[in-house]
Amino acid sequence: MTSTLIAPGTATGTPAHRDPNVLRWLAAYTSSMVGDSVYYIALSWAAVQQGSPAQAGAVMAVSAVPRALLMLGGGVIADRFGPRRVVIGSDLVRCAAGLSVAALLFLTSPGLWPLALLAVVFGTVDAVFMPAVGALPARVTTRDQLARVQGMRGLSIRFANVVGGPLGGLAVAIGGAAAAFGLAGLLIAVSVPLLISVRMREPAVDDKAEAGGGSADAGDASDAGEGAGGRGAAPDAAVPGAPDSEARGATATAPDKAPARATTPLGDLQAGLRYIRAHRVLAPLMLAIALGDLGFVGPLNVGLTLLADERGWGASGMGWVLSGFGVGAGAAALLLTVRGRLPHAGHVAGWAILAGSVAIGALAFVPGVLAAVGVALLVGLLAGLSGALCGALLQTQADPAYLGRVTAVSSLVSLGFAPLSMPLSAAAIGAWGTGPVFVGSAAVCGLGGVVALCVRDLRRAELPG
Repeated sequence: MTSTLIAPGTATGTPAHRDPNVLRWLAAYTSSMVGDSVYYIALSWAAVQQGSPAQAGAVMAVSAVPRALLMLGGGVIADRFGPRRVVIGSDLVRCAAGLSVAALLFLTSPGLWPLALLAVVFGTVDAVFMPAVGALPARVTTRDQLARVQGMRGLSIRFANVVGGPLGGLAVAIGGAAAAFGLAGLLIAVSVPLLISVRMREPAVDDKAEAGGGSADAGDASDAGEGAGGRGAAPDAAVPGAPDSEARGATATAPDKAPARATTPLGDLQAGLRYIRAHRVLAPLMLAIALGDLGFVGPLNVGLTLLADERGWGASGMGWVLSGFGVGAGAAALLLTVRGRLPHAGHVAGWAILAGSVAIGALAFVPGVLAAVGVALLVGLLAGLSGALCGALLQTQADPAYLGRVTAVSSLVSLGFAPLSMPLSAAAIGAWGTGPVFVGSAAVCGLGGVVALCVRDLRRAELPG
């Protein structure tokens, strides 16, 4: 299962959307994401059936705690053991856990405790799974195709959101929560043989990406022998600072083998954080992502619900607005999938964040549902475009040895810290109304675009092509 076929890291001339190896990875990722969507439907339904609404809410929220606490450690694990091995192991654990709860619910009515335990297991595994998933594209395709892969990944997420909900609901209607958990486990299981068949590439370290680290590379050179963030920590990558033939991965060994040097996980984590902090592109990019997400998550989640209630749009009107956002985000993902690369990526991402922030602020002042759908479509298009470009820049700017930890920090910002803005947004809307809060959130989001445009190295960052 863990054996790896090594392919060259150079460009092949085959676009990612026509590459069978990338398509196998995409099929595995899509199956896993659809399984996740079905799992959340099953968990919410089973929790409501087994307990009170407050207890059901607690079960749904409990997975966020281990995910947030352990995410950075998950990035270290992804870099140490190789992202494919970690993703396969994570999917096996999630599959076994889902099928076990399905069997338990089928045989008896155990109450809430197995559901809460399952949520904790999924949250813990997600902390390892998400950084590994983020680090995997760089090992299944060439650097010049990573932007296209980000677009394909965005389309996969949209597909999972559209298909997973109705599929989970159908499974619940036919066989209850047990059938839905079983279906989720089987969908996640489908990803495992597909991932095993995917050929791994030895990612080449780009000269510009190395230069973008500035003093980080020199400063962390001494850390390589200690804590391994030190570039020896990534089993899939070469060791910068080693002889050139090794640094370029020309005669690399299997990516999933452990590094020869003994390192400590804490040293890996510290070196990874130092690497990001000193990197001339990644550090401001993380700040731009954080500000953009903090200003985006509140209004487009709890804020939209309160806005629809205030304007009398009802649940159906809110659904149409959310659909507009989904269509816009899907269009942005499709654009990157087809084009493969947009020039002046740093510039475009910054302006997209700024324009998207203006659209977020305008959403609170539109006169009716139809106009709100149009604005939401624009928000989705701009947010999807900036998000995909930021993700592609993370993939191409980061040294492969640090990619798991870089992805972990980005995921922690987006999935750990940004959701905290939801209760704050709800409380602020209760105190001041939707208009001021949407404008304030838009200003926070817009600061992300200001960072992207004011920091020279990030503004001038380009995607390979």
